[in-house]
Order: sequence, then C-alpha cells, then structure tokens
Amino acid sequence: MRIAFAGTPAFAVPSLKGLLESAHEVVCVITQPDRPAGRGLALKAPPVKEFAEKHGLKVYQPAKFNKREFLDELDGLGLDLILTVAYGRIFRARSLALPARGCVNLHASLLPRYRGVAPINRAVIEGEAETGVTTFFMNEDVDAGEIILQRKTTIGENETAGELAGRLAELGAGVVVETCDLIARGEAPRVAQDESQASYAPKLSREDAEIVWERPARRVHDRIRGVNPRPGAFTRFREGTIKILASRLGPAAAAAAPPGTILDIDEEKGILIACSEGSVWLREVQAAGRRAAAGAAFSRGARLRRGERLG
Repeated sequence: MRIAFAGTPAFAVPSLKGLLESAHEVVCVITQPDRPAGRGLALKAPPVKEFAEKHGLKVYQPAKFNKREFLDELDGLGLDLILTVAYGRIFRARSLALPARGCVNLHASLLPRYRGVAPINRAVIEGEAETGVTTFFMNEDVDAGEIILQRKTTIGENETAGELAGRLAELGAGVVVETCDLIARGEAPRVAQDESQASYAPKLSREDAEIVWERPARRVHDRIRGVNPRPGAFTRFREGTIKILASRLGPAAAAAAPPGTILDIDEEKGILIACSEGSVWLREVQAAGRRAAAGAAFSRGARLRRGERLG
C-alpha cells in the first residue's frame, strides 16, 4: 500500500521505522512545524521529521492539516492509507475521505478507555495494572472509530509514564505493521467501541503535578510515576518547591503524623513521608536550580529534620 505517515514525537518513530521495513511504501511523512526550544528558543524539528529526513523521505509540515491546498496536494499522491501516531491534529471529513482505504490511528490505550491526549500518564496516575495499544479506523470523533487490533501489557508497580511510553511505542510499531498488512489483504476487523466503557485522558496541567499528601500513599506514588518525566511531580518545601523524580511505597503502618511529615531519613531508601494512609519513600528529588540527587543526599544538603513537613 501507498501510505502517508503522520506523527510528531519520539513515540511515533518506531512505528515509522517499522513501516519502512515492511512491504508497504511510505510515500511521505506529515508532522507538525518546527518549534522554538531551549534557552535560545532556536527552532527544533520534531523527532519524526529528523528520522524521516535521515531516510530520505518527503516531509510536509502544514500549519493547518485540513487546509484545502494541502489536501489537494495529498490527493495527487494516490494514497491508499494515512497512518497517524501521535500527530496532534484532528482530521475533518475531507481528510478522512482522501485515501482509498481510509485513515488509521495508533492510540496508546485499550480503547474505549483513556481517549484523549494523555492516555499513558492517566493510566499510571489511576493506578492501572494493565494498558496497551489500539489501532482503529478514524472518524470525526476523537479516538472513537472502529477498532482493528489491540495488544495488552502490564504496568510495573514502579514504572513511570516515560518508561511505559517507550515500551508502548515498540509494542505499537508491531501492531501498526500488522494492521497495515490486514488492510492490504482486505481482512481488517471493524469492531465498534462500547461507548458505555469510554473514559477520557485530558492534557496534564501543573495542578496535576502537585503532590497532595492528604491522599493515600498508593495514590501519591502513582501520581509521581504518572507525571514523570513531564510535567514532573513537585511539592511545596519551605519557601519554594522541590521536584520529586522517583518514589517507592513505604510502610503501610507508618508512625501517626500529619500528611507531608518527614518520618525518617535512610541512606539507601531516601526520605520517608507520611500520607493520609501509609507512607512514601522519596528516592530522588531536585531543588530549583540544582541537579537531581538521591533522597538521603538531598536531605543532608538541605539539612532536613524529622518532623518537618512538605506541602
């Protein structure tokens, strides 16, 4: 099949790589425009563009995907399929009707659960034990089209959203190629989603990243994992804030103390913090303008005291 691949972040690169190694032809790559990045705000190309250019692929970066002039150009390419992976644009009716065999998306959840832009983060924040990837035929509703394939995977107790994203990207790459093979043979399933089971994964905000110690330890730990690496968990500390980069569950029967209280400081385990139920070890933290440090090392530099409170 003649395929246009649409994707933007590093998550999409394994799928593009898989298609290049398959029997299908990647006619072009569509990605978002370069964006300012870094202290100097120099324009930086999306990871998908960087990969595509290294492999000699034609790259389009339309500011507006559904603009008539751009769709007219795509229409002249004789496309069989548009395959999208984390592209970040909504397709309208004409876009969806352009390729002969439709438009297909790879989504990082087991649809209809966690539709939206942050499915990996939200699954971890909610303490899910399992997630996966889904390919589906796109329609004008977000992540609501007919399902083609799904693959499941477990989520580790201490796995961060960033780590999980890396695994799902590789898992999804195989599913993308298998999906395209099925479509090419005319054997792709079309399974309607159960709307009664639908849930949503909205974009993360800074408020999502602030730790509320009045929650149970499991919920605190899951949130720290779920916002890692971005936007990154933080808590109030003295006159400012500190980032929390890694945590582990502490004793369930920790000493009674107000949530946020420092209960213990251990050279190996880190800083033990009381929650509404149980406790959490802070394994790695980072103060503003400083490098990340192991919990015990940070406690020495900051001269933490047992009984002091965070939050």
